[in-house]
Amino acid sequence: MIKEAIILAGGLGTRLQTVVSDLPKSLALVNGKPFLHYLFVYLKKYGIEKIILSTGYLSEKVKAQFGEEYLGIKVLYSNEETPLGTGGGIRLAMEKCSSGHVLAMNGDSIFQIELDKFFEKHLSGSADATLALRKVADASRYGTIELEANRIISFKEKAMTTSGAALINGGIYLLRKKTFMAITDPKMPFSIENDFFARNSANLWLQAFHSDNYFIDIGIPEDFERAQTELKQFQ
Repeated sequence: MIKEAIILAGGLGTRLQTVVSDLPKSLALVNGKPFLHYLFVYLKKYGIEKIILSTGYLSEKVKAQFGEEYLGIKVLYSNEETPLGTGGGIRLAMEKCSSGHVLAMNGDSIFQIELDKFFEKHLSGSADATLALRKVADASRYGTIELEANRIISFKEKAMTTSGAALINGGIYLLRKKTFMAITDPKMPFSIENDFFARNSANLWLQAFHSDNYFIDIGIPEDFERAQTELKQFQ
């Protein structure tokens, strides 16, 4: 079973400047607790013992908040001296991971999938990566995904997405470390969504894991406010 996870915790929160001006987005306070707290609670439920926080913007504030241990989980830090993008941040943090398959997730959204089933599905097959997908009623804020049976075959960028219901990337991934490290450049910033998943979808086995469980992305003020009420159940 997987015991370690990477969380991308260096986002600037540009669209949240009206409510969070001096913190990384992952530290935005929800009911008096940093948003990352809810991800720690979620991961602890599934036996995660080590979390690597991928930091950049105001990294010292993240470290001051979580220290070397939080909720009984060991905490390590992977700090970007220059912005590396979501893919580059994960790649740098992956150097601190000991297992052959790595759990990685966004630090500004929470998707309450059943991680034990997610692990089982990924580890029982030969997927290079497994992505948690969710159907949303309005996909205009997100890039969308096209499937062929259980394989992800294409990604439509956010700018090309029209409103309406569609499958979106839920921001939780299981990555085969050997594959990810082999075909990415440690010196180049890159997006995991566009430069790894979308660019390599024809050559890699990208597996879909569907869930309709609770999902929220605090990237805009309206959803940040909604989180103040809805995340009380996960404290």
